[in-house]
Amino acid sequence: MGVSTSAPAAGVRLVAMDFPPVNALPVRGWYELADALRTAGADPSVRCVVLAAEGRGFNAGVDIKEIQAADGHTALIGANHGCAEAFAAVYECPVPVVAAVHGFCLGGGIGLVGNADAIVAAEDATFGLPELDRGALGAATHLARLVPPHLMRALYYTARTATAEELHRHGSVWRVVPRAGLREAALELAGEIAAKDGALLRLAKAAINGIDPVDVRRSYRFEQGFTFEANLAGLSDGHRDAFVARNTGKG
Repeated sequence: MGVSTSAPAAGVRLVAMDFPPVNALPVRGWYELADALRTAGADPSVRCVVLAAEGRGFNAGVDIKEIQAADGHTALIGANHGCAEAFAAVYECPVPVVAAVHGFCLGGGIGLVGNADAIVAAEDATFGLPELDRGALGAATHLARLVPPHLMRALYYTARTATAEELHRHGSVWRVVPRAGLREAALELAGEIAAKDGALLRLAKAAINGIDPVDVRRSYRFEQGFTFEANLAGLSDGHRDAFVARNTGKG
């Protein structure tokens, strides 16, 4: 349980999340993930990183139960900073990052895959931001990198999800495969990337990031300011309490 790193092929590092039951990461998990990604990217022998997950789904966002159980805003602030660091670690990784997505990819999961260089998805993968239903805001920055602007807004306001096939039609998912073949397909793409000159790959990643029209780190932190405002205004706790009650049988 936690974040693991392995070397399944020459030049490739596999970073995997495993936080049962649904990969809703606690504060420490976001920082562990950021550290693992930065360590993998700093290794000069690595030319591509695959970000994957074990269990029922890719990522269900932050651990809301941890936030609601904590006194004050300590856990909320920790989660916000941890998410920002993990998302940035994907984007700022010196080599390309391929996300291998299965099951649900929600909330913080969108922040991760939206900052990845390529996405391979299982047929059962669904992508969305249930933030408004959880008393939060954020990651519209990253959803906007996956779907057209008006679809992003509709998905955000309704908290509905999009399928892997829908994202494939929009061009943000490289390939959709049966779940059993997801890891193999992601490693196949990573291997093709890793076959290139490592020094040139690092220059290419820096160049492509440099021409992005949006500063994703600053844009996401701007969004998070509204999450703090919602909390200070008393808008968030009720939604999070209701979510915890529904998922603990107390509602």
